[in-house]
Amino acid sequence: MWNRKLETLDRVELQALQLARLKTTLRRVYHNVPILKERLDAAGFNPDRIEKMASIADMAHLPFMKKTDLRENYPFGLFAEPLNNVARLHASSGTKGKPTVVGYTKADIANWAEACARSLAAGGVKPGDMVHNSYGYGLFTGGLGMHYGIENLGATAVPASGGRTHQQIMLLQDFSSRVLLSTPSYALNMAYTMTEMKVPRDSIKLEIGIFGAEPWTEEMRAQIEERLQITALDIYGLSEVTGPGVSMECAAGKNGLHIWEDMFIPEIIDPDSGEVLPDGEEGELVFTTILKEAIPVIRYRTGDLSRLNAEPCACGRTVRRMSRIKARLDDMLIIRGVNLFPSEIEKCLLSLEELAPHYQLVVDRKKALDTLDIHVEVSEHIGERFEKEFGEFEETHSELETLRRAVQSLLKDNLGLSASVNLKKPGSIPRSEGKAVRVIDNRLK
Repeated sequence: MWNRKLETLDRVELQALQLARLKTTLRRVYHNVPILKERLDAAGFNPDRIEKMASIADMAHLPFMKKTDLRENYPFGLFAEPLNNVARLHASSGTKGKPTVVGYTKADIANWAEACARSLAAGGVKPGDMVHNSYGYGLFTGGLGMHYGIENLGATAVPASGGRTHQQIMLLQDFSSRVLLSTPSYALNMAYTMTEMKVPRDSIKLEIGIFGAEPWTEEMRAQIEERLQITALDIYGLSEVTGPGVSMECAAGKNGLHIWEDMFIPEIIDPDSGEVLPDGEEGELVFTTILKEAIPVIRYRTGDLSRLNAEPCACGRTVRRMSRIKARLDDMLIIRGVNLFPSEIEKCLLSLEELAPHYQLVVDRKKALDTLDIHVEVSEHIGERFEKEFGEFEETHSELETLRRAVQSLLKDNLGLSASVNLKKPGSIPRSEGKAVRVIDNRLK
């Protein structure tokens, strides 16, 4: 463990620490963020009420925040510190409108580095390890957040960022990195590129992969672990809360992600009613930051579906764990009355060994009806055999037609989904050098 004292606090001690830090955060917000002061006043949380809060259970009466709050108050309307106290800015890509902007004081950066160091240690990273960091650097929080965590832990950072995959594989060979940090889709991209380059697995020394920034399934984990022969672990974060390092799966338990509860208070709510749900029930994940200075968030609705678990973990940590993100509410597709998430389709596709973990979902509307076309690659084995036996890959071949119908039946039986399935030759679907583009929704054009 990186910080045994805080990672193994007694629950009573932890909740007392959370309450004290929560009150400090609420005072900071009340006096420095006018729009949030109005909301706190409307909810009855004036300074006197804040001081009299008896437990963190009182949080259930605090107002929520959403991503739209950051967009509507772009760029600095939610900052609780003057800009001359802000050491760094990060921002989202802004693909759905104005980007969400977040800021960090020097103390925020130090706490972020602490959270990331704890996360790396939980995953089995040790001081002195060589860590290949393929998360994107720049305005995206992933690269720099983990970079500071690596250095804080006492490991060596290789700031590879995304792209130039052939060069990254060469560096993995030459630097003998033990740990890989990236999105899960980029890790698979690396694995397939190694095969294309005929790079032998024993020429790289990777043992651990820490993957996040996009939802991924257990089936995807199995694919990564088989191809790269590593232990693949899940990390969670989002820029609005701090960036990567909010929670981390431990190598010992490998069953849920430990939340650093002395920094972030988690809740699970009913997405429709906003009611707080007990541990173990699935709902929308909500976070309150209790150490952030520049831009604290109060009951921030992440849009991610998860559940909380307070049972003891094999690693000895006492902080609660969150389950792997099942899906993001914003990602839900509604196709002819069927509600489903891309991760549910992925689970079905990756259950078939004849298919590769490279796919895209194309949603469109034709004659007032929504349609879904699934493009998925066949396995390398099938692709190579077709090239050898027939000289080319024919999507209309009878063998592929039988497989295509099997995929359609699987989706229909498991999800109640009728979709067009297109089997593609290996390498034909664009590879990701960051977050994978899984869904193309032409209805939005």
